[in-house]
Amino acid sequence: MKTKKKIIFGSVGIILLIYIATILWHTYKPLPPGLSYEGKLHYTDDVQMITDLTYAQNEKGDDLQHELQIFDEVNRLIEDAEQFIVLDFFLFDHYSDEDIDFPKNVETLTANLVEKKEINPKMPITFITDPLNIGYGSYENKWFEQMEDAGIDVVYTDLDSLRDSTPVYSGLYRTIFRWMDVKGEGWIPNAMANEAPKMTLASYMTLLNIKANHRKAIVTDKEAIVTSSNPHNASGFHGNVAMKVTGSVLNDILEAEEAVVNYTNGGTLPRVKVDEKSDGKYQVQYITEKKILDTMLADIDKAQKGDQIFLGMFFIAEENVVEALLDAANRGVDVKMILDPNENSFGSQKTGLPNRPVAQRMMKDSKGAIDIRWYNTVIGQYHTKLVVVQTADETYISNGAANLTERALNNYNLESNLRIIAQNDSELVQDINAYFTRLWNNEDALYTVDFEKYQDDFTFYQRSIIRLQELFKLTTY
Repeated sequence: MKTKKKIIFGSVGIILLIYIATILWHTYKPLPPGLSYEGKLHYTDDVQMITDLTYAQNEKGDDLQHELQIFDEVNRLIEDAEQFIVLDFFLFDHYSDEDIDFPKNVETLTANLVEKKEINPKMPITFITDPLNIGYGSYENKWFEQMEDAGIDVVYTDLDSLRDSTPVYSGLYRTIFRWMDVKGEGWIPNAMANEAPKMTLASYMTLLNIKANHRKAIVTDKEAIVTSSNPHNASGFHGNVAMKVTGSVLNDILEAEEAVVNYTNGGTLPRVKVDEKSDGKYQVQYITEKKILDTMLADIDKAQKGDQIFLGMFFIAEENVVEALLDAANRGVDVKMILDPNENSFGSQKTGLPNRPVAQRMMKDSKGAIDIRWYNTVIGQYHTKLVVVQTADETYISNGAANLTERALNNYNLESNLRIIAQNDSELVQDINAYFTRLWNNEDALYTVDFEKYQDDFTFYQRSIIRLQELFKLTTY
């Protein structure tokens, strides 16, 4: 009997050791080469801010307006490209549970890429994306099928090679669920939309090991756009900001995107023939994953008493960023934030996490020195990810795909941002200031509402929930 118990306890101990070792390895393992990328600062005279906004005259949504510019510009880049096109976008499908006539971003982008390939059959076109768009192998995506039929290279990012952000679950996923067969007909409703194809159990197990290629960028031989917006129909009315650039930074974007192609399928991407400028109106830098956090913290630290920090943000929760903003406010920096209230997601009610409890904490810990307003999200979300640090000497801008969360900024997701250094009197900074002033002051519509609008008794419980989520790494943001 004693021998049997020893065998049982020994076996359990071995299983636990394997489970713990699996968790530790996949949480801290080396990243694939080329990720967490920090390109050089390059000079350019051409940086343009492009925005999408949905707004109304009141909270009921009267006189609803849409100013949508980003994907018009993305499609123009496709039209003007002469040598190659590389895209990396997270969400790309047309499914929705909402009875709303969304923009046909997926259909338009697909048609333009296919047409471009038909006109220029030798032009290399690569579309890098997240396997969420095929239900992690449960079904085909008809838009990508059309592209592949036309000869466009579609790359479904290998997520298994990335670090795991939910260690409690990842041990089970890596040792058991990962090896389940994903083939067969899906039978579980799709979490993205009821009308979307159903998923297999194995695919759902992959979904629960939450990670993503969350990048959002397009680069051609002439220009690049790095944005917070997805070419996803149900996201078509979200508020977003993009930056369009030219110059030698394009090759850094291609180098960083090539790293994803390389570790997923193997292969290379083209490069641009462009001279390196020694001077220009702006300095631009392509940064991904944790390098976004590192550069952002360094830029926030530059702000001193009398300087300004503006944020337009979908999610904020990353502790280092929160503390850096609190420190800045406490040393006299004017910190203003426009946040999404995290009230809805594609028609479904949300819990207010993480923004509401984090905002409450920041207001309390700064003793009101931080000013916060909520975007009036009549339809969609305020999906922007823009951070602006304006010092007496110059302005530091970070914009792109990355939310201010641990998953986005600590080498779990794939993320893409442009960092820009600009003179305070430059056209770009003037455009950014006009954008924030318009939204903050509600110049021609009710863009934002007071902080108190989304603060209630439930916020105390939300703060408790978010602390537990952070402790056990069980967040979805």
